[in-house]
Amino acid sequence: MNKVVVVLVVLGLALLGYLAAGPFLTINAMRKAVETQNSAELSKHIDFPVLRRNLKVQVDDYVVRQAGPDVQSHPFGSIAVQIASGVAGGAVDALTTPAGVGAMMEGRGVLHRITGGGIDRNDSVAHEPPDDPMEGASYGFESASRFTATVQDPAGNPTVFVLTRNGLAWRLTDIRLPLSEPTGAD
Repeated sequence: MNKVVVVLVVLGLALLGYLAAGPFLTINAMRKAVETQNSAELSKHIDFPVLRRNLKVQVDDYVVRQAGPDVQSHPFGSIAVQIASGVAGGAVDALTTPAGVGAMMEGRGVLHRITGGGIDRNDSVAHEPPDDPMEGASYGFESASRFTATVQDPAGNPTVFVLTRNGLAWRLTDIRLPLSEPTGAD
């Protein structure tokens, strides 16, 4: 009987250890996929429909906040906000691809990511990607099934990569963008 309890405790601890290490393993796999520009490998670690939905909500909220209550209350302003939201939604669709997410993690434009251009170590004008896309990141569990990796840009604005656990697998489901407050806000 004691052997069964010991085996169950050891298995439970091993499972708990794997669950705790899971998001770090996923981030490391994503980091390697970005560095090698392996979009197929990167896409294994991203839940694109959920990520797309979460980013659209953020961008829509940002567009509405930037417009302000005066523009929203005007009939033509409301239409303009809807059009701007639609355009922003199209941009989110373009960014929520393996190439787009890789570009965001690398800190370079999607066009450069898709074409492979923009990086030339011998050209001082070309974009130089970071050595490690998650360099200086701070990590933390928000819950047993939600993990975040926060990266600061040079201006100190945080971008938060959110991983969600589904079973034993962790996948990127949200990127909390450093969208600024509306102009004129304190």
